[in-house]
Amino acid sequence: MTDTKINDTRPNDNRKAELLSTKVEHIDITSFDARPIVDAMKKMSFTSRDLGRATDIYNQMLGDKDCTVVLVIAGSTSAGGCMDLYAELVRSNMVDCIVATGATIVDMDFFEGLGHKHYQALEIPDDDTLRSLYIDRIYDTYIDEEQLQHVDHTIFEIAESLEPKAYSSRAFIREMGKYLVEHGKKDNSLVKLAYEHDVPIFCPAFVDSSAGFGLVKHQVDSAKAGKPYLLLDAIADFRELTEIKIKAGTTGLLMIGGGVPKNFIQDTVVCAEILGHEDVAVHKYAVQITVADVRDGACSSSTLQEAASWGKVNTGIEQMVFAEAGSVMPLLASDAYHRGLWKDRTPRKWATLFDD
Repeated sequence: MTDTKINDTRPNDNRKAELLSTKVEHIDITSFDARPIVDAMKKMSFTSRDLGRATDIYNQMLGDKDCTVVLVIAGSTSAGGCMDLYAELVRSNMVDCIVATGATIVDMDFFEGLGHKHYQALEIPDDDTLRSLYIDRIYDTYIDEEQLQHVDHTIFEIAESLEPKAYSSRAFIREMGKYLVEHGKKDNSLVKLAYEHDVPIFCPAFVDSSAGFGLVKHQVDSAKAGKPYLLLDAIADFRELTEIKIKAGTTGLLMIGGGVPKNFIQDTVVCAEILGHEDVAVHKYAVQITVADVRDGACSSSTLQEAASWGKVNTGIEQMVFAEAGSVMPLLASDAYHRGLWKDRTPRKWATLFDD
């Protein structure tokens, strides 16, 4: 009976290994200088010229000594090869605050921080077959579901180790960064580097990720045992991010994708006004890279010009780039890295604003 079971499972094991054989290699923006091609694209038209202007605006953010730069990420560019790019922006003091989806922070970056990998889907069988092999698919990228479950359990362990009280997503993600410092297997992790550089990360829809499974288990197990449990405070997220906006003054947004993170950071201007800070400045600089069609009427596709009507963004220094972010962010980020304006920036260390 034992031999039969082994023979039955071995073909599936081999098939899974075949499909998960080619790792996604994350791009290193320090290894090439994109300035010449970006300069050439500025002289072109259409999306090329838009990207050139967007890159100029990002460099203006970095050159403005009063500007706090907020990196806003939605979508799956981290899984697709931009993970080390975002980590480098933190390491080189090119961003001061991050607002992202839970998937970006937990399922992708924290996942790799624990030693796991994303894989190129060079062959895509039907998705029912992938399900039977415990392989999750993001377009042409694979994740091992069994490894992703390791993330769920690790989040559960972190929650179990903390005082049972309310935490903002920023506060909990900081604990995740601390965990990676002590137990992680990848130095180039956004979550880990953000912890080390005091760059706060906010995930306004944090439980819409592997974090959700671990936190639900923590809450259910604690309730069954009659013990208090950890809570996430979404209002604290909004309040803390608004506090940063109020104290920062001048701000610039580098937005990849749209959705909740985009609207969340833009709304801090309105929230500050409601709190009585009527002199709070709109976001001075803004770049958004998206493929969302403006005709769909959704948050992801609403233009920065539209945001100006809400009193959120300055209409003078903004640029929409309608392109798949994984294909243009390496150019923008490499250009900014090699122009070196970040070298003279003072680290903001906004995470220390919330130290007890």
